[in-house]
Amino acid sequence: MLTTGYTLSTGPGVAATVSYVHDGDRHVVVDPGMVAGRDRILRPLAALGLGPDDITDVVLSHHHPDNTMNVGLFGRARVHDHKAIYENDQWTDRDAEGHELTPSLRLIRTPGHSAEDITLLAGTADGVVAFVGDLWWRPNGPVEDPVAPDHTVLRASRLRVLAAADVIVPGHGPAFPADDTAPC
Repeated sequence: MLTTGYTLSTGPGVAATVSYVHDGDRHVVVDPGMVAGRDRILRPLAALGLGPDDITDVVLSHHHPDNTMNVGLFGRARVHDHKAIYENDQWTDRDAEGHELTPSLRLIRTPGHSAEDITLLAGTADGVVAFVGDLWWRPNGPVEDPVAPDHTVLRASRLRVLAAADVIVPGHGPAFPADDTAPC
């Protein structure tokens, strides 16, 4: 995780959990959204020896500003969402379900927080990490997402992720185990 996000119940502050994953020559940033300053994204990348032009792909879990605000930092990257890949002036339609960025990096549809939600599943030596956007906001939920259009769909997507992953990276908090302690 490049920066751990948060939501504040007592004020207007919100920041996305912005993540980085690489596989071979693919350098992927997930949900480059709202943060207190762009250095919260760029400084951790620089510590890895990477600049914005080194990022090959950006995955947007959904199209809410708190998860997309800084996508423009990565002007050379292919941008992936639920329905297409965007690169320069090219828009290539494709369903996210099952789309592989590499054999170890796969997108799946996980509607719930919004109808367009997707998850990036990253196979690692330690198991599968699921970058879920706001399917879970934080390790403690909320169990009942106040903006979810259909809580039955949300729960089904959460169960799908729990069956596929070992670790969950939520939209606004630290990673947590994909086990029976996860709010569902």
